[in-house]
Amino acid sequence: MNLSPLQKTRYEYSPKLPGMLRGGIAEICVKDGAATQSVADQDKIKALFPNTYGKNEITFQKGTNTSEAKKQVVGVILSGGQAPGGHNVISGLYDALKATNSENVLLGFKGGPDGLLKDDYVEFDDAFIDAYRNTGGFDIIGSGRTKLETQEQFAIVAENAKKNGLTAIVIIGGDDSNTNAATLAEYMAANNTGVQVIGCPKTIDGDLKNEDIEASFGFDTATKTYSELIGNIERDANSAKKYWHFIKVMGRSASHVALECALETQPNICLIGEEVAAKKMSLSAIADYIADSVEKRGNNGENFGVAIIPEGIVEFVPEFSKLIAEINELLAGEKTEAFNALPDWVAKYDFIKSGLTAESFAVFDILPQFVQQQLFLERDPHGNVQVSLIESEKLFSEMVKEKLAARKAAGTYKGKFGAQHHFFGYEGRCAFPSNFDADYCYSLGYNAFMLIQYGYTGYLSKVSNLSKPADEWVAGGMPITKMMNMERRNGEDKPVIRKALVELDGAPFKYFEAHREEWAVKTSFTYPGAIQYFGPAEVCDLTTRTLALEKG
Repeated sequence: MNLSPLQKTRYEYSPKLPGMLRGGIAEICVKDGAATQSVADQDKIKALFPNTYGKNEITFQKGTNTSEAKKQVVGVILSGGQAPGGHNVISGLYDALKATNSENVLLGFKGGPDGLLKDDYVEFDDAFIDAYRNTGGFDIIGSGRTKLETQEQFAIVAENAKKNGLTAIVIIGGDDSNTNAATLAEYMAANNTGVQVIGCPKTIDGDLKNEDIEASFGFDTATKTYSELIGNIERDANSAKKYWHFIKVMGRSASHVALECALETQPNICLIGEEVAAKKMSLSAIADYIADSVEKRGNNGENFGVAIIPEGIVEFVPEFSKLIAEINELLAGEKTEAFNALPDWVAKYDFIKSGLTAESFAVFDILPQFVQQQLFLERDPHGNVQVSLIESEKLFSEMVKEKLAARKAAGTYKGKFGAQHHFFGYEGRCAFPSNFDADYCYSLGYNAFMLIQYGYTGYLSKVSNLSKPADEWVAGGMPITKMMNMERRNGEDKPVIRKALVELDGAPFKYFEAHREEWAVKTSFTYPGAIQYFGPAEVCDLTTRTLALEKG
């Protein structure tokens, strides 16, 4: 394999651990914290998780290790979408496991949860792990999106665990994956399998967070990668002075990525889905908001700008959410085949018009035809509209174009408008992790093994105080059930980890809100540049603007 100079150098980077995890396994003990309860629906969650609910939060500290000495055989999977730093979680897990007992074994199950079901794994050794340290991606064992949620699946996993002598399983994933970890942990405990289950918080979307989980891993690297690209586009826009760039970024269920990129780059416009929902903004109102900035800048002779749009923005628009719900109902079951059999778009348009309420059809009818058609592309596994396939960046640029044409006819707009479109998603998911993510992920993995060694199950590996230098980070664990509530999924009430949305009264949004009127009119762009891996700590080890603002 041909290695780039950067890759060779990154292999040699030594991730930093929290102070209490340094100095040897024999010097790490446990401090019990308070008992926990779920964020909502306590009685229902407790009834569903009688063996793993209500446990104490714990932190590790310096002291004599009192854990039971025994050989550990641990299985690990990567679950869901990629996020920078996953390889370092596995590296940290491996190093702690081998430091405790050289006879301990780490098995990597391939392709995510499917690997546990198919008993498809590789046994890690030093050479295998060393080839992936501090690198991006999930290619060490691959990932997958299979959900572990049925009793039949759990029984298969338990049988494969027994066959391989597993003492624990570590699931590295987002909110859905860690919900699966909690249910699997409960099954293993209820059936006295002796297999512990530990989760690690991953998602570049940033929506797996709360008072305990200050950041999910990968968010730092992904947003810095996108911000570099956005900064490059801002510089280009300020050079050519002739295009408005509409940039969609990942984040379907929350707008954390868009907000962090805005804090890094100071674009003219950044839409925040949670604000759109709170203000019940219509598509037309959003287009007017963007057009106001375009008009003011154009009338000042600046016919260029940048607008950041979160991937899931349309789901936050009340009228659009209602439209999607009606479309999902319109094409439920066998109706999809009947729709697809219609000969052309004219016939399909008539079918849609007859099936929607007048209110929803009025929303549908103002959409550009390409967006109308995107709403009827291939459905997701549940038969619903795949909102992520909607090119919202093009939707809003088309709507803004129409608004500006009307304003030009009215004599209020004197500029010129040309649009370019971008979607930054996969570009950020497998980047070399930043120093922060390399350190954080290694710590999460190392810490996960300490939770295993001390006998915990149904816990999430937790590292906090992340706005401080790594030696001040606090390592420990929290029961996954603490983050759970009941939600309606596919017609059933199910226990799930509550997604964290952008808090409109939080410091990051308030900072953005205080500056965006100025950014909308003035060219206030900032250019963060590439991720810095080498140099002074104040340059290389910076955390996100979001976390810095949240922690003061």
